Amino acid sequence: MTFDDLFISRALSRRSVLVQAGAAGAALLLGAGGARAASGVSGATPQTGGTLIAVLDPEPAGLIAGITISAPAVAVSSNLFDGLVEYDETFKPRPSLATSWETAPDGTAITFHLREGVTWHDGAPFTSADVQYSLMEVTKKTHPRGNAVFANLVAVETPDPLTAVLRFARPSPVVWAAFNGTETQILPKHLYEGTNPLANPWNVKPVGTGAFVFKEWIKGDRIVLERNPNYWDKGRPSLDRVVFRIIRDAASRAAALETGEAQYIPLNPVPLSDVQRLKSSKDLVVETRGFEGPAPMYFFDFNLRREPFGDIRVRQAFAHALNRQALADTVFYGLAKPATGPVPSYQAQFYTPDVPQYDFNIAKAEALLDAAGLKKGADGVRLRIDHVPAAYGEDYRRAGEFFRQALKRIGVEVTLRNFDLPTYVKIIFTEYDFDTHSAWYSAYPDPQIGVQRRFWSQAIKKGTPSSNASGVADPEIDAVIERIQTEGDVGKRNAQVRELQRLAQVKLPSITLLELTFFRVYSSRLSGIDFSPFGGYQSLKSVQVGS
Repeated sequence: MTFDDLFISRALSRRSVLVQAGAAGAALLLGAGGARAASGVSGATPQTGGTLIAVLDPEPAGLIAGITISAPAVAVSSNLFDGLVEYDETFKPRPSLATSWETAPDGTAITFHLREGVTWHDGAPFTSADVQYSLMEVTKKTHPRGNAVFANLVAVETPDPLTAVLRFARPSPVVWAAFNGTETQILPKHLYEGTNPLANPWNVKPVGTGAFVFKEWIKGDRIVLERNPNYWDKGRPSLDRVVFRIIRDAASRAAALETGEAQYIPLNPVPLSDVQRLKSSKDLVVETRGFEGPAPMYFFDFNLRREPFGDIRVRQAFAHALNRQALADTVFYGLAKPATGPVPSYQAQFYTPDVPQYDFNIAKAEALLDAAGLKKGADGVRLRIDHVPAAYGEDYRRAGEFFRQALKRIGVEVTLRNFDLPTYVKIIFTEYDFDTHSAWYSAYPDPQIGVQRRFWSQAIKKGTPSSNASGVADPEIDAVIERIQTEGDVGKRNAQVRELQRLAQVKLPSITLLELTFFRVYSSRLSGIDFSPFGGYQSLKSVQVGS
């Protein structure tokens, strides 16, 4: 069995678990809408051309997800950039910028044969030099997950313009979960070489190889992409244009869908309180498929650079004060379930429930704070802190209010600080100007991709979104993470992943709260929607609007 076959077999096993575990929850959410999604367009005739109006919120800080990573950035940039491979609905890689590949028998090299005739949107040829530059100079150095996923990548050789040979210090099957364009983007070397990728002006006017070409970005209003007439995948895209409208008000986003003003909104686009109403509409589909790959996990972070969060008793007290089930039910309307640790429960090959838990217990929380020397004052307050909720819409702001009220019960006074996404990214990941914050990160199919970055000291990357913002730097956790990255035996590696979960719960540098259920809403007149495990983030190149 080759190392890419090994990843595929793991993914297939995981997919079967997802299908079985997710069927009941999806049925409850989707109802008739799920049936429409499965059977395609309701009586509409697909047609080529036209403009798709999509809605985006929040507005991204940049349009290249591999640099200024955020969910909205991924939703846009997947249309502008291709990866070396795509994944089908069983997680099996299929050709994209690479037409074929071979893995060395010992697993220490992967040779990609690149597609001939591909050009960047500015007309420059796409070559193996772009692959080399992107992986070695951007992904490994600036991507929040890159140095974990590609930890063992030591070189990319370019024997000719259409061959890229990736050399690894040791076998790294995890990389097969990260070669798609939503995770590892290939950037134009001729526009980035010699610059700071984080500050390159092309980040806001991207030049890619994808199905659509960047046209304009009017801040606060819209991002316009147009059909790439020279796209290598002939016959695609079907659409002439995609317009991502920026609509900050949640009620207005729902209204845009219901009136037909917009046809597609990814990434939990409407208030969760509206989901049941929207799924009853014959004109709309509410779809949960397409997020199995990202596997979103919601958590509460401490800024460990600040006191009193270095005291584990304080962190434990916060964990006991937060009622996860109430959070899932009241803030997330049941589109979430309490997490037992940082790895999703449906990733059966990695997950273990045999880790410490922190039950909802106000008395325990107060006793721990007393023991830490944080006594209540005459006003009933023992600690004053700020909290920055993720800038992903009203649901996350409401979660911040939930935390404020929950912590008030144990004498912690919380001031909420809400920001737009660019400011949030700057405050949390560049300035580290917060006491606590809450966010969701994608766990991805392998914990080495999405989980480790929360806990690994080498993932503290100032200026890089979705990295280790809280400053976790624990030698014991680091050692386990590095064993996960280097262990070639699958059974031993999985045991180390379980040990990481145990340490994360014992040391509690961050409180993992919920496994989230994401969804999209779109017009039932659309066809060609991608239902693959990463479909919620994928390019719209196959989408057609029915007449």
